[in-house]
Amino acid sequence: MRYVHIENVESGQYLGRTIFSANGAVLLSEGVQLTVFMITTLKRIGVTMIYIKDQQFDDIDLADLVSEETKRAVMQRMGETFDSIRSGKDFNTKHIGVSIDTLLDEIMRNKEVLVQLSDIRTHDNEMYVHTINVCMMSTLIGINMGLSTTQLKELAVGALLHDVGKLELVTDDESGDPRKHHTWRGFEVLKHKRELSLLIAHVAFQHHETMDGQGMPRQLPGDEIHLYARIVAVADTYDNLLFDLSEGRRMLPHDACERMMVLAGEKLDREIVIQFLRTVSVYPTGTSVKLSTRETGVVVGQHRGLPGRPVIRVVKGGGDDMEVKEIDLAKQTTVFIESVLM
Repeated sequence: MRYVHIENVESGQYLGRTIFSANGAVLLSEGVQLTVFMITTLKRIGVTMIYIKDQQFDDIDLADLVSEETKRAVMQRMGETFDSIRSGKDFNTKHIGVSIDTLLDEIMRNKEVLVQLSDIRTHDNEMYVHTINVCMMSTLIGINMGLSTTQLKELAVGALLHDVGKLELVTDDESGDPRKHHTWRGFEVLKHKRELSLLIAHVAFQHHETMDGQGMPRQLPGDEIHLYARIVAVADTYDNLLFDLSEGRRMLPHDACERMMVLAGEKLDREIVIQFLRTVSVYPTGTSVKLSTRETGVVVGQHRGLPGRPVIRVVKGGGDDMEVKEIDLAKQTTVFIESVLM
């Protein structure tokens, strides 16, 4: 399986990962043979990167932190919750709690797996995929920081609901009025839910505050920003660097990690960024790369302690003359990744 840009996908190739809609329904199933119409439709609905099957890399194991089944269930619950908020109705926090319990159980079982944000995004599902990604990354950071089970659940729910303020039509992040910012509006939505900890509401309230006191909506200095919000801010920033065009361009994971290190201390909590970098795959499995040896290959394996030094499979020639070798960058210390090929 290889991770490729949609512009490089050809008719007849097979989809490597299922694509979901916002409510968790399947748009295209893994293994379907792609047609010109399908590829054109994927471009139209906002898909930029997808996984495709490749016989030379069929044995690649794309380890999931959370199963597709659980993600679908969470997306369905989030869809119901978001629809209720948009219509001004009350929403069921028990359903969210059950989904979070399942998600936390899987993350705890798979906590040694490096995060690879492999879910395929569309215009329709991007907010849901974003919230799940932020939730997963925040939870892993919390585990690394030794938070208790109760704290992890509060953090996970806060991360899942951190952007609920964007669902209110009265929000205006460009306005000079901080009460119109989506963080303030999200706090207003959540603080009245008695069954939710007030700390969960403060995640929505404070996740755009920055360590230098220049954030939104209240310009709080770093020592006044709650730990949960500081954790979610790190996860939210990374996901936005990868997928949000508000930064001007979408970054590749290794570039985004470099940017996170630049932001550490000034905008983001430095210690949390350090813990975050222990959880994320710098070069996700399936990514094509060019090595300092001038060879090209595909990332086929990861190292938990050395996320920037994956295992690369290089395939040369074809048929009877095909040569396949794997280069473990954790062992081949003089070989480096020069660039990512999309």
